[in-house]
Amino acid sequence: MNNKKATLFFCLIMVILLLGSPVFPQAGRGRGRIGGNVTDESGNAIASAKITLQFLEDETITREAETNKKGKWKIGGLGSGRWRAMVSAQGFIPYEKIIKISQLDKNPSVDIVLIEAEEQLFEDAPEMQLFSKGNELFEEEKFEDAIASYQEFLEKNPEIYQVHFNLGNCYKEMGNVEQALKEYQIILEKPTDDESKDRKLKAKALAGIGETYLKKDDLDSAQNYLRQSLELSPEDEILAYNVGEIYFSHQRLEEAIEYFILAAVIKPDWSEPYYKLGLVYLNKTDNANAIENLEKFLELEPDSERSANVKNIIEYLKKDGGI
Repeated sequence: MNNKKATLFFCLIMVILLLGSPVFPQAGRGRGRIGGNVTDESGNAIASAKITLQFLEDETITREAETNKKGKWKIGGLGSGRWRAMVSAQGFIPYEKIIKISQLDKNPSVDIVLIEAEEQLFEDAPEMQLFSKGNELFEEEKFEDAIASYQEFLEKNPEIYQVHFNLGNCYKEMGNVEQALKEYQIILEKPTDDESKDRKLKAKALAGIGETYLKKDDLDSAQNYLRQSLELSPEDEILAYNVGEIYFSHQRLEEAIEYFILAAVIKPDWSEPYYKLGLVYLNKTDNANAIENLEKFLELEPDSERSANVKNIIEYLKKDGGI
């Protein structure tokens, strides 16, 4: 093997490590570790938030943890591959995202921001345990049971229409597009007294509609609603980033690039969008743009654990491409 081929081979191995691909099949079990922080939109730590990780190659394999008083959490014993992270806390809208775990490298921190679900209405709501039970059942992917629990809660608290967002999420995961759209539409049609929260919740509902269509491979409709979600809340870098994640997880790379760039424009000093842009361009084998974004990432995050790996990737990409 000549030097150029050896360099290319090693570079490809490094890319695999950076992407967290399952190099060694572990059926979800291994020595990988991951952790992060859970906060509200004001940056306040959320204690006792429940974190559930589900291995996508075998969804019967799960790991759980709770955040401490500082909103921090850690989970170990993870195999390499793609995991679904599901996060819930009382008074907040449940959140989920796809993350990649590597056993051969330190995994980056997963920092999650939860949106309040009209906390003032939930605090004194009758039969609050029904709502909490619905969240637990959703995390366990018992969607029909979660729906029943949410609906019973709504019967006792019909004014808390925000629960329709949770119902929409259930139907979306079940692939019931028509009913998911009906539930999300209720959110879009009912304003609240708080314009900021109203706008953000509506934007989340529009993103939910977009993801529902994406799951059904209706890409035109998906893009239409995902764009609407950002038009409604264009200053929300987290929403833009999450839309990018949705597209990236479905290998819609051009759309992922668009929304990661938007997140970076909204918050230029945030390193994460540049990191993800680097990964997307690596998927596209566009080394020049991968290098550009990974170098920007290093400017903003020069001394983290993953920075060393990013530096190695850049070095080998430059050697291979003669840049």
